[in-house]
Amino acid sequence: MSAEKFKQKSELEQSYRSIAGFTLLFDHEGYLWEPKDWNEKVAVALAQECGIDLSEKHWKVINFMREYYFTFGRAPLNSQLKKGTGLSIAEINALFPGGIKKDGRRIAGLPNPRACL
Repeated sequence: MSAEKFKQKSELEQSYRSIAGFTLLFDHEGYLWEPKDWNEKVAVALAQECGIDLSEKHWKVINFMREYYFTFGRAPLNSQLKKGTGLSIAEINALFPGGIKKDGRRIAGLPNPRACL
């Protein structure tokens, strides 16, 4: 098998894991496979894995990201996050030390950004 085919296959690997009392399907990088499987208990557990205690500002960003995703079929751009939450990009980045694309999307239950390329 060529290296390219192996890479493509490994990026599609999925596995079930238990989190917050639910058994859910995740991709190889820990993103939920199906965004509709997400709930607030799962978000709290995923945030804890990232070392984040969710605050009101976190929920504002998470809920906006999810609402935007289910309305437009994609995650919001930074400018849209800023406008939709009323927070600066610096404030949003400070909320998610691993990055909005990594930690923010993962906690919000959105698809892996690599899958959206």
